[in-house]
Amino acid sequence: MLLHIETSTTVCSVALSDQGRLVFERVSYEGPSHAALAGVFAEEALQQMKIQGGTLDAVAVSSGPGSYTGLRIGVSLAKGLCFGYNVPLIALPTLELLAYTAIQKHVVGSGALYCAMIDARRMEVYSALYDAKLETVRPAEAEIITAESYAAYLDKTEVCFLGNGAAKCRALISSDNAYFLDDIHPLAANMIPLAEKLYQTGTFVDAAYYEPFYLKEFQATIAKNKVLGDLPTPHAK
Repeated sequence: MLLHIETSTTVCSVALSDQGRLVFERVSYEGPSHAALAGVFAEEALQQMKIQGGTLDAVAVSSGPGSYTGLRIGVSLAKGLCFGYNVPLIALPTLELLAYTAIQKHVVGSGALYCAMIDARRMEVYSALYDAKLETVRPAEAEIITAESYAAYLDKTEVCFLGNGAAKCRALISSDNAYFLDDIHPLAANMIPLAEKLYQTGTFVDAAYYEPFYLKEFQATIAKNKVLGDLPTPHAK
């Protein structure tokens, strides 16, 4: 049995699989409430495992890129469970998970590319390109979207844009080869086939030292009124 945890975006989800078959799933689309929900969902999944008389064999976690806080919560939870149950940790790239989900749900031309995008900030996204066989065409990177983004690919073939960062492209990219796939989310249940393959090949990461794939360093922001509020008040003369 494998436990799957996905907290890289505003969606929080946990799933449990048995021999590659989904036996439990909890999902929340209500926003970034991972700190409150991820542990609860995982506990419910493990209770279901006990009811079925199973034992945990590994924990799979969506490894990023994505929300800095969300990734830390998910990976910390996964590592804690690995230590507690003495099982290995599987790390699954979030953009690959998104592309896999789109490939399974939408049939496009065999030569089409799939551009998985996760919202970063302003006009920036975390993105990667895959072909229909889920082979990496362009690895993950942080980029600012412009009208010329992906022109070299769109001149040659169809490109499907997906994920919560794809909306930034919709108003800028107008090629006839550009397709925008809605409602493609990185969900724990969709991790099952990919995680199962990694488990069968023994492709694990070191739970003691593993860190999420942030792609960029965390940048804290402080509201302007907060800064102004911290300034000393001038003395009246």
